[in-house]
Amino acid sequence: MKNIKNKLFSKELVKIGPDSGYDNYIMAIESSCDETACAIVKNGREVISNVVASQIKTHAQFGGVIPEIAAREHLDSINIVIEEAFKQAKESIGIEPKDITAFAGTVGPGLVGCLLVGLNAAKTLALTYDKPFIGVNHLNAHLCGNYLDTDLKPPFMALLVSGGHTQIIDVKSYSEQNILGETIDDAVGEAYDKVARLIGLPYPGGPKLDKLAQEGNPYAFKLPEAKVDGYNFSFSGLKTAVLRLVKSFPEQEMPVKDICASFQECVSSTLVHKLKKAIENSGYKQVVIAGGVAANSEIRKKIFALENEGYRVFAPPMKYCTDNAAMVASCAYFNTNTFDDINTEVFSRVK
Repeated sequence: MKNIKNKLFSKELVKIGPDSGYDNYIMAIESSCDETACAIVKNGREVISNVVASQIKTHAQFGGVIPEIAAREHLDSINIVIEEAFKQAKESIGIEPKDITAFAGTVGPGLVGCLLVGLNAAKTLALTYDKPFIGVNHLNAHLCGNYLDTDLKPPFMALLVSGGHTQIIDVKSYSEQNILGETIDDAVGEAYDKVARLIGLPYPGGPKLDKLAQEGNPYAFKLPEAKVDGYNFSFSGLKTAVLRLVKSFPEQEMPVKDICASFQECVSSTLVHKLKKAIENSGYKQVVIAGGVAANSEIRKKIFALENEGYRVFAPPMKYCTDNAAMVASCAYFNTNTFDDINTEVFSRVK
C-alpha cells in the first residue's frame, strides 16, 4: 500500500499471518454477487463479528441475480453492515477501528459492479484509518472458510463447489494451491439451478431441489455420468438427460421428487468419486469441501462418509458455506505474503 503516513503500519513493520508474532484483527468486506458482508476475524480463525445482508428476496422475482440491481443493493447496504460489524466487535471484546491490523476486500471473481462497491469500501477504510489493504480471491476465501473455528492446517485435498466453479484443489500450504481438475462446462451449482428451473422450482432452486431430493428415490432413474479424463467434470450432458426425462412425463404426472433425488445421486457420486481418487493419489489424510454447494445435504453426507475410511473431513458450518466476509478475512490472514497497492482492480473471471 502506498503513502502510509503512520510508521507503525508501514510495510516494513506490519506483518500478517501465523508468523507475525502478535494478534491480527482483520476486517474484510465481501460483495462479489448478491450478499453484502462485513466481518472482523482474529488470527484467521476466531470470528469476532460477521454480518451478512442477503438479496435473495429482491432477485427471486426475476428468477436469478440481476447485476445492476445487485450493485445498487450493495450501495444501500454497505455502510449498514460495516457499522454493525464494528458494533458487534466493540460489544464483544472492545475492538475499535484503531485496533484493526488491516482491511481486506474481495477483488474477484464476481460481478464487476458488485465487487467495486465492497472493494472501494475496504480501500476507503484502509485510507481513513491509515492501515494496510489486502485484496482477496473469492475462491481462495471459500477454502479458508474451513479454517474458521477449527484447527485445520494444510496439506489437504479440497473440493470447491459453487454456482460458478467446480474444482479439485491440492492445498499444499497456506499459500500454495494447485487446481487438479475443474468443470469443462457447467459448474455444479449452475447445473442445480438449471435443473431446478426445468422442473419449475423458484429461485434459488438449488436448496429447494436438495430438499425435494431427500423425499425421493435416488435410484428411480439412471442418469449418465460424464466420462471426462483426469479430475475434470462435465455436467451439461446430465442437464440434457434431465430435460429429456422431464419431457417424457405429462406435467401433472411428473415424479419431481424422484427426478431430484436421481439427479442429486448422480452429481454427488460423480464429485466424491473423483475427489476420493485425488485423495488416494496424494496420500493426504485430510479432505475439505467448500463453496455454496457445500451446504448440499447429499454431497456433505457422502464426503463425511470418508471418515469411515480414516480421513479427517472438514466442511464449513452452513453460515460459512455461502458468501460471507469472515472467510475473506481468514484468507487475508493465511494467504498474504505482501500487502496490495491501493489501486488494485477487480476482475470478473479467474485469471
